Parts: sequence; C-alpha cells; structure tokens
Amino acid sequence: MSAAILSRRACLSRLRNVRSASHGAPQYNEPTGLLFGEKPPPPGHRRIKEPWENLWYWGMYGSMGVGAVLLYFKPDTSIQTWALKEAKQRMEERGEKYKYEPSSSQA
Repeated sequence: MSAAILSRRACLSRLRNVRSASHGAPQYNEPTGLLFGEKPPPPGHRRIKEPWENLWYWGMYGSMGVGAVLLYFKPDTSIQTWALKEAKQRMEERGEKYKYEPSSSQA
C-alpha cells in the first residue's frame, strides 16, 4: 500500500478515538453517607436554609393545594350525567314519571 493511504488510515483511526468537546474523565463524587452531602450542624445550632427553599416549599405544596381544590369543584361533564338529565327532561315533557313506583294493585 502506498504511504498516503496508510497515513490517511492512521489519521482516520486517530479521529475516531478523539472525543470532541470532552473535558477529561467523568468526575466521581465519593459517597459520604450524609443526606444530600450536607454536614450536620454542630450541637445547639440549627440548619441554615438556602434562600430558594421556602419558595420551593410554598410553590410545590401551594400548587398541590390549588390543584386539589380545583379537582374537587370540577364540573361533572360525564356522558352518563348528561344522558340521565336529558332522559329525565324528555320523560317529563311526555308526562311520564322517571322514578319507578310499584303499583298498589295486588296480583
């Protein structure tokens, strides 16, 4: 084979091994056994909240509360409810009773 073909193959094989936009090996954080990697405060001290935490709590639980209220007061749009209402209206227009009442005659 010619030298040009060999150098071209070598160049292509090197390009396959090159990772574009890489910054080295992936970083590994050794587990510490601490919740969220936070060290517990010394005895007699409280944990200091970060500024975004209260906003997150109010936003998350507030939106859940609003969603629950909206679901509770959601209008009933089922086909069964509509059909029952329509059937009652049509039977009343014809003069029929829509509730069953057993006859008082003895058989």
